Amino acid sequence: MSIVRVNVPGGSYPIQIGSNIIQQLGTSIPPDASAIILLSNPTVRALHGDAALKALKVTGKDIYSFDIPDGEQYKNLDTLNSVYTFMLENKLDRKSVLVALGGGVVGDLGGFAAATFMRGIRFIQVPTTLLAQVDSSVGGKTAVNHPLGKNLIGAFYQPIAVDIDIDVLKTLPQREISAGLAEVIKYGLIMDREFFNWCEDFADELMALEPEAISYAIHRSCELKAQVVEEDEKESNRRMILNFGHTFAHVIENGLGYGEWLHGEAVGCGMVQAAELSAAVGKFPKEDVERVRALVKKIACPTVAPALGGKDKWFETMKLDKKATSGKIKFVVLDEIGQAKVQGAAQELVSLVLEKTTSKDVALKTHVENPAEPVNESAVEPEAVAASTVVDSSEVAAEMARRAQVARDAGAGTGRTGGIYGVDGERPESDD
Repeated sequence: MSIVRVNVPGGSYPIQIGSNIIQQLGTSIPPDASAIILLSNPTVRALHGDAALKALKVTGKDIYSFDIPDGEQYKNLDTLNSVYTFMLENKLDRKSVLVALGGGVVGDLGGFAAATFMRGIRFIQVPTTLLAQVDSSVGGKTAVNHPLGKNLIGAFYQPIAVDIDIDVLKTLPQREISAGLAEVIKYGLIMDREFFNWCEDFADELMALEPEAISYAIHRSCELKAQVVEEDEKESNRRMILNFGHTFAHVIENGLGYGEWLHGEAVGCGMVQAAELSAAVGKFPKEDVERVRALVKKIACPTVAPALGGKDKWFETMKLDKKATSGKIKFVVLDEIGQAKVQGAAQELVSLVLEKTTSKDVALKTHVENPAEPVNESAVEPEAVAASTVVDSSEVAAEMARRAQVARDAGAGTGRTGGIYGVDGERPESDD
């Protein structure tokens, strides 16, 4: 297990990353908790609910379970109100602890419920999608959607712990893996050129969920996000760079209807658009735009956006973006890979980017060439899932080292690195 700590003005909390983390969930519950509410959805509960409940029962606390519907379209005030009602009817109080077991929808909505119930109760994030593990569960952003835009109603509210179990990723459809990897790539683009290079070199291993590769990707992503959150918890300045690609992505999600494309799929496409805009407004190299496009395509995310009825629709929705001020749209752009900033852009340049990166021919549900079928959940036993990640680590390490050396030899003089744990080949130590 590796640990990343997030240090914010209100305190510090751990992000624990490893195998069988759900089975240890009870250790994250504070001794003075009066009760526990386990918030999830039917899909996740069928796969991981029993293990989570078993782990929580060792605390001896009263446990209440509540499922919200599965899907981005249910991340709204109506669903939030149903959670409040359940908690009130079961007489949960201010010393209760909410455990959010699920993807970004469960985590975002559960966190906002915790932030606002009785003016705030403690909560723990247990993210079960790759995207939630590397992004939405870390940093304290909680929210629900409004018909006019995504995540417009919410609060900054930090969890007391984030427990990341890599074993759960084996139960995900391939689309969910691709969506999560888009956010992983984002961290390299905005903060760490070497990490982006590493993602290029190990994209196949990441798509295959090779344990050492995916563990490092999650660890490094959480480290990078923690750095930004510590500098700018409330998104007044630097934290805005985490929205690279999101100004475009939110238009796609809003225009198609939430849930039509996965959030990470929209972000992947949005990053291609943002890379094009970076080249248009500054000195971001054209060849690096193509590197972004190629890597997004390699992880099976879309690289061309739907036209959504034309540019007016795009600009209308962009003005609702949280970075916009007085109706002026701001974008996260790249000076180079690893360096990002927030700035405005002339509407004419944005229009040219939209002409280049959108198409009326993009189908709503066939935006990936070979969408993977979901795992047959009824045939997956939790024990079998955990066992499937048990590999000979020495063989993995040897193969990774061989590939890394090949990558380093091929990239000599370019500043690229292929080592699985970074330039020196060592896994970063946790700061716990």
